[in-house]
Amino acid sequence: MDPEEARKRLEAERARVGGLIRELHTDIDGEADSDDSELSNYDQHPADSGSDTFEREKDLGILDDLEAELAEIEAAIERIDNGTYGIDEVTGRPIDPARLDAVPVARTNVDTAGQPGE
Repeated sequence: MDPEEARKRLEAERARVGGLIRELHTDIDGEADSDDSELSNYDQHPADSGSDTFEREKDLGILDDLEAELAEIEAAIERIDNGTYGIDEVTGRPIDPARLDAVPVARTNVDTAGQPGE
């Protein structure tokens, strides 16, 4: 894949993921602010509190995944800047263009050696 084409795709993905992270931070912060009141759960059944806790934990897990994805995107853009984009970090060989097209943040080739049918 052409590095400039990859950069455009990665920057668009960085903007998308960054937007999702900001939205999730806003949602999580909003939930935390609404829980400040001592009476905020007064009329709720205990199961409702459990559901709220589950949802908050789920959101935090999604946030962790998105932040890891953003870090991979940033690292791929840095590899473009360094001239190492598309080079397998383990073997030093070029990464298959089809793999980079499917997974623009790929750091390595998929090793198919030793798999059945190969």
